[in-house]
Amino acid sequence: MMMILALVAIVVVGLKAAVAPQAVADEPLPEIVQIEQESMAASVPLTSSAGPELSPVFSQEVRQWQPQILAWAGQHQLDPDIVATIMQIESCGDPEAVSSAGAQGLFQVMPFHFEAGDQMRDPDTNAGKGLAYYAWQLQQTEGDIFLAFAGYNGGTAAVLSGWDGWAHETQRYYTWSKGIYEDAKAGLQTSPTLQRWMSAGGASLCQQAAEQLGM
Repeated sequence: MMMILALVAIVVVGLKAAVAPQAVADEPLPEIVQIEQESMAASVPLTSSAGPELSPVFSQEVRQWQPQILAWAGQHQLDPDIVATIMQIESCGDPEAVSSAGAQGLFQVMPFHFEAGDQMRDPDTNAGKGLAYYAWQLQQTEGDIFLAFAGYNGGTAAVLSGWDGWAHETQRYYTWSKGIYEDAKAGLQTSPTLQRWMSAGGASLCQQAAEQLGM
């Protein structure tokens, strides 16, 4: 019960402060993803036909985490491409990423989600906290993968308010995550959405990740 309460508490203050969304927050949304409220209502199945490897659309910095991503996805019963999408936007695979609001690690989790003695930027610990929250958002959105992406950034209160009630940051987070994930599931070799994200500021995040990872 304490874990659930801690996860709920993230709402707007928590994962909203992720590094990558801040980096692209002032960029305009692509016209192709100026979605209407009714287009977000459809539920997406929780199960996936994902194979033993990630989609090739993700950046090299993220793909080098493939063994761990596959393991974490199995632990939380998530499509590995969902896990990779979140990592891509949040940290581009930099385990030492810290936002100006204090969000930590690969999945940009706020400090108040950790217990005393936890190593917040330890990849396994960070993934456990972040993906448990995303899985909880899936439950709140009745399995809607895309609304759960929005909830990961803006919290349940933001999701319930609908597109027009979302902060611009959450709208952008929804835009990038939905587009990257859809490109991955379409079987593409490269993601046009990811390239736009890179151009909008994500490239600097990935450069930071590459330096941290010694690539």
